[in-house]
Formats: sequence, structure tokens, C-alpha cells
Amino acid sequence: MPSLYITTNVNLEGVDVQPIFSEATTAVASIIGRPQHLVMVVLKGSVPIQFTGTEEPAAFGQLISMGGINKIVKKNLITSIGGILQTHLSIPPARFFCHVVDTTAGRTQSKL
Repeated sequence: MPSLYITTNVNLEGVDVQPIFSEATTAVASIIGRPQHLVMVVLKGSVPIQFTGTEEPAAFGQLISMGGINKIVKKNLITSIGGILQTHLSIPPARFFCHVVDTTAGRTQSKL
């Protein structure tokens, strides 16, 4: 089951988060090649985050998957999720850091 955890300093009160959940679920499922009903997305807002020395809108993501991760998949995941956060929360892609973990490979991969 791929699981995507997103933590942001953006206040989500009054924000329609349903499109974020829907688009992130679709992106993760299609890019990794898993059914949508097996994808978990967790979104947490209003968390104090300082990134690159500022507290401007930023997000930290962690995607954990049992297989299905390679360099191309990782790049596509980070680009897609970053685009979703930019569209719905006005978080620039350069202020989104995602840690990608493939539990079957016994290794972790990170990208800014």
C-alpha cells in the first residue's frame, strides 16, 4: 500500500482539501502502478516549518511504497505532487521536499 504523508505550514482551515486528496491519490496510483483503493494520503497543515531560512509556504512529503520505485517513478511522483501543492496551496515546487522510501529495496531516496 503506497502511503503519502504531506506536512505543510499552510493553514488548511477553510481550504477545500478534497481535490488534493483526489489528485494525489490518482497521481500516486498511476505513477507507481497500484490500484487507487490501496493508496493512503495524509495531509497535515499549520505545522511550523522553516525552510531555506524562511517560514514562507513550504511542505515536507514522505512517500512509502512496497516496490514500484525507480529514478523515473521518483522524479514523476515528486513533480506531480509538487504541482498539486502549487496549484491548491500556492507552495512553490522549490519549497517542497519529498523523501521517497521503497521498503522492498532496503534503501531510501530523497530529492529537493
